[in-house]
Amino acid sequence: MDTIVNIFSLLGSLGLFLYGMKIMSEGLEKFAGDRLRNILAAMTKNRVMGVLTGISVTALIQSSSATTVMVISFVNAGLMTLVQAIGVIMGANVGTTVTAWIISAIGFKVNIAAFALPLLAIGIPLIFSNNSQRKSIGEFVFGFSFLFMGLSFLQESANNLDVGSAVALMLSKVADGGFFTILLFVIVGALVTMLVQASAATMAITLMLFDMHIEGFGLEQAAALAMGQNIGTTITAFIASLTANTQARRAALAHMFFNVFGVIVVLLIFYPFCNGIKWFVENVMMSGSNEMFQLSAFHTAFNVFNTLLLIGFVKQIEQFVCKVLPQKEEKEEPRLRYITGGLLSTAELSIWQARNEVSLMAERCHRMLDMVRTALNTEKDSDFEKIYKRIEHYEQITDNMESEIAEYLRKVTEGRLSAFSKKHIAHMLREVDELESVGDSMYHLARTLSRKRQHEPAPFTKEQIEHMEEMMNYTDQALTKMYHNLCDNSKALLDLSQSYYVENKLNELRSKCREENLEAINSGAYGYRLGTFFNDFIAECERIGDHVVNVVQAENSARQPIEE
Repeated sequence: MDTIVNIFSLLGSLGLFLYGMKIMSEGLEKFAGDRLRNILAAMTKNRVMGVLTGISVTALIQSSSATTVMVISFVNAGLMTLVQAIGVIMGANVGTTVTAWIISAIGFKVNIAAFALPLLAIGIPLIFSNNSQRKSIGEFVFGFSFLFMGLSFLQESANNLDVGSAVALMLSKVADGGFFTILLFVIVGALVTMLVQASAATMAITLMLFDMHIEGFGLEQAAALAMGQNIGTTITAFIASLTANTQARRAALAHMFFNVFGVIVVLLIFYPFCNGIKWFVENVMMSGSNEMFQLSAFHTAFNVFNTLLLIGFVKQIEQFVCKVLPQKEEKEEPRLRYITGGLLSTAELSIWQARNEVSLMAERCHRMLDMVRTALNTEKDSDFEKIYKRIEHYEQITDNMESEIAEYLRKVTEGRLSAFSKKHIAHMLREVDELESVGDSMYHLARTLSRKRQHEPAPFTKEQIEHMEEMMNYTDQALTKMYHNLCDNSKALLDLSQSYYVENKLNELRSKCREENLEAINSGAYGYRLGTFFNDFIAECERIGDHVVNVVQAENSARQPIEE
């Protein structure tokens, strides 16, 4: 019975460790917010900066998987090139070694669990604060506490189960410590990391086993497990890329190639490499008494060596993954471009991803206006029908985008969100609703032109065409300004004066056209039916202006700071 309890205690301790790592990472990502996204998006102008960015971001959020998944999402969104992504991924591998150093320094030598409850006492008022920044810091404190509580309980459960003796027994039956055992441990490390989806957890277990001084489990065997973890951690990025575009899948493949290639190279010089690490720790770091520093040093040296080895061949890696995964020709533009890869590592980052889809939806609505303008000036019925069907297709796209973005945001709300993000999502839902109405109005413009061609042989007069073109010009201005506002990634409040000015112009022109239309019909300048089609077209343009103003107002409201 005690054995069963200890086994569940071991699994529960691992779960507490993983949960602590997760919420600690999420708390830091929320606290970093836009700064983190801007770092990843902007500080990757060359491969060296990309590597340094990957190191710093991963060291900050304590998760190479989170960094890699973000990078793949940025590649999927077209915000980061494949070359930039490879550099960041290289750096992420180095940054993740910080976890091992923290555990080596204090994880098993100091009873950190004794400080966990006082830390939770500090975190409680922060996590219940209305201030989103303080709440994120509170989540980090809770995550840090849970992580090391889990680590302490993990060690206690392992001792109760006498894991050291069990591992020593397995080692004695596997091999005599030769190179075959090293390869076996690489495979085991990869499989375990694939299973738990967290290389930090596997590294913590490896450090714990290494600290037990198990016979037959020395630096070489522990180092082999650590190398296997570098292979296993690539599965997270691979899963994230399954539903993404070709470029994102290439980034995931580059991640896998980079890690596997590094393991193969180091295996060729494995024993000299390990001996060099032992000498460095004992003679340079002067830390021969702390053997766990040897494993942490190996983990860091392995990733740094791999990065230095391949940083000069980023272009060649890009060419290799492009040959393995050639670009497939798509018959038409995909409906969604940015959120096809699923949710990002945190809800806060996923909101940013959805914002790009809203901007894309606005751009497609703007594109529909150009189609309507072309349809108005098209003479051949066959050419008009092609344009009309294309507008109809785009209207269906906007309908589907509204429902899919809304569903995506619904999933985002299932995560922990700041008050600001909750408000942002509410306003984004209003934006996509108004943009869908813009798409409907564009289709109504095209349908008005289609009905006119079917039921009214008389052409629009010169004055009517001029007014219709003028209305579309103002509509174009409104849509252009709206799109630029949505693409503005700053948190600054918007200047709505131009949007209001254009809306007033549309209202004035609509009223003017309505009066002139009635006078022309009464004077017999043209028939009532032609006047009706003209009036419907003008009214629909003005209606688009109303929807555009609603969008920019929602965007501006989303940027309004919340009084803490």
